[in-house]
Amino acid sequence: MIEDSFNDKFSSDFKIIAGPCAIENEETTYKVANCLKKMGLKYIRGGAFKPRTSPKSFQGLGERGLKILKNAAKENDLITVSEIMDPRNVDMACEYLDIIQIGARNMHNYPLLKEVGKTDKIILLKRGFGATIEEWIQASEYIRLEGNESIILCERGIRTFEPQMRNTLDIAGVSYLKKHYGYNVILDPSHGTGKRELIEPMIYVAMALNCEGVMIEIHPEPEKALSDGEQSLSLEQFEKIVGRVREKMKKPLMNKPLR
Repeated sequence: MIEDSFNDKFSSDFKIIAGPCAIENEETTYKVANCLKKMGLKYIRGGAFKPRTSPKSFQGLGERGLKILKNAAKENDLITVSEIMDPRNVDMACEYLDIIQIGARNMHNYPLLKEVGKTDKIILLKRGFGATIEEWIQASEYIRLEGNESIILCERGIRTFEPQMRNTLDIAGVSYLKKHYGYNVILDPSHGTGKRELIEPMIYVAMALNCEGVMIEIHPEPEKALSDGEQSLSLEQFEKIVGRVREKMKKPLMNKPLR
């Protein structure tokens, strides 16, 4: 089971972690951070090291990106979340990050899992897009056995034969995890669907599954984003969705008759 101090940090209510897929520059990052603060949200995400399918795609700003993220978060009293890919970068990343993300492509990067397991940071472990639940749990054990039990599991979709979505969110798998393991679990509907119009309904699914929260990609100008613009919400879209989510959280479930 997760230690009580970690539950105090993360499990008290439904969390919305949001930010751009990649830290592109100061202007974009500060716009997002200011938006989150205005909305009363506490977690900002953003990639500084980007494991892209094509080596010619934008690969992130590295440590400079982490500095931008940290400065924007500090000014707006936010908690930072970002992905690390290389065990050699863990000590450096700890200077900037509150939560270290292990991305889907690195779920089986055992040296990296061991290294973050030696830290006192919260670790957000994404499921590999071809990994079983058992393999996902075993990956988390590499972190735990090094002494770190502050772990969040993030379901971000698995690769299936369905071409309409980028990935397929394993909703039954999340329910199984919640029933049989003591980990906090969040949903990533941005990567899990690849379609911004599907993000809102998947947030409600996460709420119905009693997930601890969701991770969402947002950008001031999604059409100009250097990565994942097609699945990113604009700040205006994001604000409206969060408003509707908050309203639904206040209302009890209604047993309306089927028609």
